[in-house]
Amino acid sequence: MTEALKSADIHHIQRLIPHRYPFLLVDKVVEIDGYMSARGIKNVTMNEPHFQGHFPGRPIMPGVTIIEAMAQTAAVMVGTALGMEDRNMLVYFMAIEGCKFRRMVVPGDVLEMKLATLRGKPGGKVWKFGGVAEVAGELVAEVEFTAMMDLQKV
Repeated sequence: MTEALKSADIHHIQRLIPHRYPFLLVDKVVEIDGYMSARGIKNVTMNEPHFQGHFPGRPIMPGVTIIEAMAQTAAVMVGTALGMEDRNMLVYFMAIEGCKFRRMVVPGDVLEMKLATLRGKPGGKVWKFGGVAEVAGELVAEVEFTAMMDLQKV
């Protein structure tokens, strides 16, 4: 029998990663398959501060924020799988590879991020992920990145 996929709402996400407005870029993670894969959702709204300057009269979500949203989804996946709630986990980029952008993301879009673990294991600090972002089934971005997950001492 297959274990049911887990999910994370905004309250659970905030217990796992330290990001807050205006830099919390994932609204929910609707499918978490252990630490192997996840599907996150970002509702893109005109109220986000980067749209004031990127670009006036033609708001486009910056590519770096799309990749950051994907990384936050990966951190929620691993944090959920490993029971890292309320543990002060910080995540740092170590490398971003093969990043390609295929379509603009604009206010009103629902950004869907699909991430898979390429390398990493429970107890390890360094993880590598691959993922794609889509809007309405259309490819927006693809990337591989390496990140270090670190527990802060308080």
